[in-house]
Amino acid sequence: MKLGWGWKIGILYGVFVAGISVLVIKANNQSFDLVSKNYYDAELVYQKTIDAGKNQAALSEPLAVHADGTKVTIDFPAEFKDKQITGSVQFYSPVNSEWDQNFKLEPQNNSAVVSRDHLRNTRYTVKISCTVDGKSYYQESDIYLHS
Repeated sequence: MKLGWGWKIGILYGVFVAGISVLVIKANNQSFDLVSKNYYDAELVYQKTIDAGKNQAALSEPLAVHADGTKVTIDFPAEFKDKQITGSVQFYSPVNSEWDQNFKLEPQNNSAVVSRDHLRNTRYTVKISCTVDGKSYYQESDIYLHS
């Protein structure tokens, strides 16, 4: 059986419509995680984060974040030595919001250690918020955790 050009165009159009339909169905099945579940409330207090980031930029060196197979270490700058450091560190995963983790900072010898027991092997944005001598500091760093 020989197909005419009208049938060929009809088949091509049918394949195109089927392909677009598959893409629409797949797109509707994707999960979209927001950065924060209460992003509006977080946006209202974001000016404090901006100010803390400016304080961080004024330090002699940034906070150093590095990882090995069992832990993530956060080294504080020399200005923080022998001072009381309080705060938290958030590991934000852009891949899946269920992988996000929050830890309280417990520094010793001018560095803080976070165990990798609850962290996945993926890329994280490490969001460090701390207060030293009543002054707030904030820094974000990307880190790639792998085995």
